[in-house]
Amino acid sequence: MRVVLGVAGGIAAYKACSVLRLLTEAGHEVTVVPTASALRFVGAPTWEALSGRPVSSEVWDDVPQVPHVRLGQQADLVLVAPATADLVARAAHGLADDLLTSTLLTARCPVVLAPAMHTEMWLHPATAANVETLRSRGVRVVDPASGRLTGADTGPGRLPEPEEIVAAALEAVGERAPAAHVQRDLEGRHVVVTAGGTREPLDPVRFLGNRSSGKQGYAVAAEAAARGARVSLVSANVSLAVPDGCDLLEVGTALELQEQVGSLVEGGGVDAVVMAAAVADFRPADYAEAKIKKTHGPDDETAPTIELVRNPDVLAGLVRARGGGRRPYLVGFAAETGDATGDVLSLARTKLERKGCDLLVANEVGTDRTFGRDDTTVHLLQPGQDEVETVGPATKTLVARAIWDRVASSLS
Repeated sequence: MRVVLGVAGGIAAYKACSVLRLLTEAGHEVTVVPTASALRFVGAPTWEALSGRPVSSEVWDDVPQVPHVRLGQQADLVLVAPATADLVARAAHGLADDLLTSTLLTARCPVVLAPAMHTEMWLHPATAANVETLRSRGVRVVDPASGRLTGADTGPGRLPEPEEIVAAALEAVGERAPAAHVQRDLEGRHVVVTAGGTREPLDPVRFLGNRSSGKQGYAVAAEAAARGARVSLVSANVSLAVPDGCDLLEVGTALELQEQVGSLVEGGGVDAVVMAAAVADFRPADYAEAKIKKTHGPDDETAPTIELVRNPDVLAGLVRARGGGRRPYLVGFAAETGDATGDVLSLARTKLERKGCDLLVANEVGTDRTFGRDDTTVHLLQPGQDEVETVGPATKTLVARAIWDRVASSLS
């Protein structure tokens, strides 16, 4: 694969050397395009030695080859790491005043930016607007990590680790990151993964649903398959490519999901179930066979009242069904917003105790968090343990990796 690795002028530019190494060792052909400022942090000889290819930051170099157009046209992936606040702003506004921004403007392949900047810059409304603009155009912007910055500063804005950047970039083109970490530690295991969000029909055209995209569940399924498991993927209303090595079982409602998962588990031989799907807690008590109409009287503002009934708790049912046994290993998800009764972690602890599962993955959700995003932060909780492992901000692939690390260790 032909990759353009853009490097903007920030202190984190040195980390791009490791990004470059990971990409080249995976067999990709990488052309490094630094900005003039980036070359003040890491010189061209370093990039040329690591990539084995000439390096330029100017549109005036090698003019007969028209590099400011050719690079973007021929690339299979453009990755910028680090992407400074200035680079993000120039990309969002379509500027093309050097070789890197010209390449971004001509690229028709997946584009991934890994920002790195001081916390105040990352949180500034201008940067937030620029990031939102880029994402709306299909650019994948990886959320920066939180940690030690230049000097004594600490906060969000730190460049993610090279392995995480490469994983996010290769996900964008449907490839798996260099898999030195992958062990076939699920070989011979049968696992069930649920993904997506159930929809509870009101009438032939309307339903009650949620914002789940299925990305996290599909990442969990893909990771299990890569580690050697036989994967049954129970998918509710997801428009994503089925991961290699997974058997797809499509469902629509919570009751259909319960039936499908129950059938798989009752059939025997299931070692683990990961309930990543967002299963509706309630459904309409009655289904209207025809579309529900609104009335049209001049002063009529009435609206129908929809009575809801509870859906079964699929995870709790699986816990009850296994009795005192230890199989299958059960992983639940707690998508929480926090409320007057507690924050995300306290609500997750309560849910873990109530559900009785072996591992709970808690994450904070909302209209601009987690759902549909490529990055997330989760907390892993287990019964009888006070310690909580926080993963993220990270790609959903890395979250899936952390989940299966826990599960595989317990199964063995």
